[in-house]
Amino acid sequence: MAQLSPKYVHSFVRPAVAGLALIGLLTACSEVGAAGEGQDHDDAGPLSFDDPLPEEVPEGTELVIGDPATQRALELSGEIDELSFDVEWANFSGGPRTSEAFRAGALDAGAVAEIPALHAYWTDLPTRTITASRKVDHLEHPVYEIGIAPGVADEVETLEDLEGLRIAYSPGQAQGALVLRVLDDVGLTTDDVELVELASTDDTYPNALSSNQVDAAPLGIQSAIRYADQYGEDGAITLEHGLRDDRGGIYVHAESLEDPAKAAALVEYAHYWGRARAWIDAHPEIWAEQWYVEHQGLTPEQAEELLELEGDREVPSSWEEIIAQDQETADILLQEQDRAEPIDVENEIFDLRFESIAGEAWEEARDEYADQ
Repeated sequence: MAQLSPKYVHSFVRPAVAGLALIGLLTACSEVGAAGEGQDHDDAGPLSFDDPLPEEVPEGTELVIGDPATQRALELSGEIDELSFDVEWANFSGGPRTSEAFRAGALDAGAVAEIPALHAYWTDLPTRTITASRKVDHLEHPVYEIGIAPGVADEVETLEDLEGLRIAYSPGQAQGALVLRVLDDVGLTTDDVELVELASTDDTYPNALSSNQVDAAPLGIQSAIRYADQYGEDGAITLEHGLRDDRGGIYVHAESLEDPAKAAALVEYAHYWGRARAWIDAHPEIWAEQWYVEHQGLTPEQAEELLELEGDREVPSSWEEIIAQDQETADILLQEQDRAEPIDVENEIFDLRFESIAGEAWEEARDEYADQ
């Protein structure tokens, strides 16, 4: 790959920014050509998903990426200077904001779990997943726990006790799919509970629980730790669910993959994304201080607890099991959300041309760090 001197344009958008502020960011980003405008690559026609991925990144190629954790890991490892394309970093991730940015033509790639790509397909937003990771031991180290509000915690001992409760639910996010899986696992249906549609952000679900807007909500481990520390004395609890909930990765706007220059840059990004995952697991103390404490606002004690709970991730070079898991999720959503069209996950959600790129980079970096 070409090794050019990169110029990084950092776009910091605080998680609390929403509404008009976020739209302003998207408009500004679209003006610099995030979805293919403003770059002169006239010598290359559009790619199809049957074409091989290009190997050379042309000079002047730029991507807009919403992946703050990888950005920070690459900064800490020093490998951010190895990227041969320009990056405008958007400091947000997750399904709703990423999909909104895709629709505005303001973003090329974003960090999400499994659900946003499925939801995008059903809402006519063409995307493809280009990297995927999962927990090494997902039962010991889940991504989510089920938070229970102080007002009802005395009546809830197991997940079967969710019957009749108000549960926070976001149909386009991983948290929403987890709710459906949990209900199915304990023999309940959506008719047995009241689903309260509410998009999940860092604070939305904990605030909804503490203010008695809902009785239960899926909380990311980081939020679960904060929630227990803040409201445990009031009776709040969290419950483990015992299901696989751990898929993460990068998905991109399909139009970005049609641009040969951007497709080549995304190949390179997938490589360094895999290496970043290995660096994080090999440097837990640095990551705890520089990401969880400095960036996410946890106390050192909370960061240490989170490290123990999170465990390590792996980046497989084969997506067979991940695709099967996503297909199972898609089938559940098809039934429970009354979707009109089934999804062939392997061919409609994933870009199989990228299957081994991040995984091979992760394995290579993991071996390097083990020898240091």
